[in-house]
Amino acid sequence: MTNTARIAVGLAALGRPAYLNLGRTAALPSHRDVEAMRSATYAVLDRAYAAGIRRVDAARSYGRAEEFLAAWLADRGHTDVIVSSKWGYRYVGQWRLDARVHEVKEHSLERFREQWAETAALLGDVITLYQVHSLTADSGLFTDEPLLEALAELADRGVAVGFTTSGPGQAETIRRALELQVAGVRLFSAVQSTWNPLETSAGQALADAHAAGVLVQVKETLANGRLAVEPPRRLTELAEAHEVSTDAVALAFVFAQSWADVVLLGPAGPEQLAANLVGAQLALDSEDLAALAELREEPERYWSRRSGMHWQ
Repeated sequence: MTNTARIAVGLAALGRPAYLNLGRTAALPSHRDVEAMRSATYAVLDRAYAAGIRRVDAARSYGRAEEFLAAWLADRGHTDVIVSSKWGYRYVGQWRLDARVHEVKEHSLERFREQWAETAALLGDVITLYQVHSLTADSGLFTDEPLLEALAELADRGVAVGFTTSGPGQAETIRRALELQVAGVRLFSAVQSTWNPLETSAGQALADAHAAGVLVQVKETLANGRLAVEPPRRLTELAEAHEVSTDAVALAFVFAQSWADVVLLGPAGPEQLAANLVGAQLALDSEDLAALAELREEPERYWSRRSGMHWQ
């Protein structure tokens, strides 16, 4: 599979006016009303499609991302796009930049049924993968038999069921979730986790998942923009040596992992997407990879920094 075929465009930065990515503001329209954000989403999706990207990832909590995506697919007539989405968070930001709370998490049977109905109404047969959003090892999902059975029923109807992870305990969550079975069949067939030069703690668990035949998708590949806007000095040096931007080098590091089946990009505009795509073609040698591996932070430190970022 070529690197372009491994790319998915995530819509977290485009479906709502506020998000916690550094470097997002300058790439977006100055006035972020619904129509402006719809146009920005179309621009990114058009550029991605022209580049050969056929995967798009959304979520119920990404504001109007599913709505924008469904309209774009209908307008353009594309029938070859692989769509995934997520349930578990509800967007409550009311399209305000200064909202006190932007999303609320709940992993319950009621939330799943409600949000799957909303997703299906917009995306219908287009969606191929539906994921539990930000599963953690202490989630009540693990012991909620009716919820697990409902998820298994969705899988039986032909929609793959997966989960995403966040937080310093990602590896534990991945291993525990992939042990879940319903009627003797493994429930989850896909996992989407944060992995980048600063946060590599889930790497072995993801490699094991890939080896077991689970689809592995890597998110937050630029550490919510930190690796593009506030790159470590060594990353900047490598970018200068390769005559590319720091985001390209960081993404090349992710593409170099053979277990990373899908690499998610989260651009806020076509120019950011174009810069990111350089990373899909950049070959790093063993010394480059070793230098980037040394940038890793302790998971608790990394996630503490992430939790302190402001939505803007």
